[in-house]
Amino acid sequence: MTISAIRIGAPATLDSLHLDTLADPGEPGPGEIRVRLRASSLNFHDFAVVSGMLPADAGRIPMSDGAGEVVAIGAGVSEFKVGDSVVSTFFTDWNDGIPPATAFTAVPGDGIDGYAREEVVTPATWFTRAPLGYSHAEAATLTCAGLTAWRALFVDDAIKPGSTVLVQGSGGVSVFALQFAKAAGARVIATSSSDAKLERLRELGADETINYKENPAWGFKALELTGGRGVDCVVEIGGAGTLDQSMFATRNFGHVALIGVLAGFAGPVQTALLMAKNLRVQGLTVGSRADQLAMIAGIEANGLRPVISDHFALADLGAAFRHQAANAHFGKIVVDI
Repeated sequence: MTISAIRIGAPATLDSLHLDTLADPGEPGPGEIRVRLRASSLNFHDFAVVSGMLPADAGRIPMSDGAGEVVAIGAGVSEFKVGDSVVSTFFTDWNDGIPPATAFTAVPGDGIDGYAREEVVTPATWFTRAPLGYSHAEAATLTCAGLTAWRALFVDDAIKPGSTVLVQGSGGVSVFALQFAKAAGARVIATSSSDAKLERLRELGADETINYKENPAWGFKALELTGGRGVDCVVEIGGAGTLDQSMFATRNFGHVALIGVLAGFAGPVQTALLMAKNLRVQGLTVGSRADQLAMIAGIEANGLRPVISDHFALADLGAAFRHQAANAHFGKIVVDI
């Protein structure tokens, strides 16, 4: 028996992604599970790997997110049973607490082979249960985007009813952050360059919206919308190109959760502003397995469902990434396996 998979070519480009066949992964050993993967979802991190922005070995199987059902369990596995719906963790060796220094060397789809394939045998701790009632496609959106938004708001910060959160754009992390913040009773200000997407963000619960093309100094607009106080937390996906505006938008002693680099990997930062407002600008990379389980419990308590924009077949993974690069999506792009 063989299984299908997508591999990265040499050099890594969208055009060099190609379908391949792999040997059957075999039966799980002690502490392992075998998972029939049913879905993955696209993140900017995955795009950076398959497009060559981040280094990856030729032949690497991409995709950090994977969801499916357990088809076999090894000796000593008690957390799962055959038939359980499961979803992968972003870090394979960060279960709780402080991550090990080697965490990024074992991220699926980057340091090791990922989930753009039909079946996998892994240690049981590389997966958690999926939320009750979720489809595999819905579960596949949680590994990276969902957990990043959750950690920004509830692990690294303490968003609560009455807090104000600013989210940037309408990609997966931003939409999750909007949904989580509203579920917690927070007020949300959302930015986008598209009036149509701003309308959709309002439909999801955004209390105020800012078109950042019409308002380049959108940080000051956010201050105005909060009566000059500033927001409690910004979910910052832009990086160097938007960080100054995020700091302007944030209240004194507020929190900027720096999760992305869509507007630049590096650049000048107004450190005097950072100090004057006593801001906490914190870089974050997804979260631990324990964080993921807490997020899933929160999702079940609130009945939250992810926003899925588009579906692509595994064989069309390159087309899915081109759709992502065109910024034509709203929410998450899912790959059905």
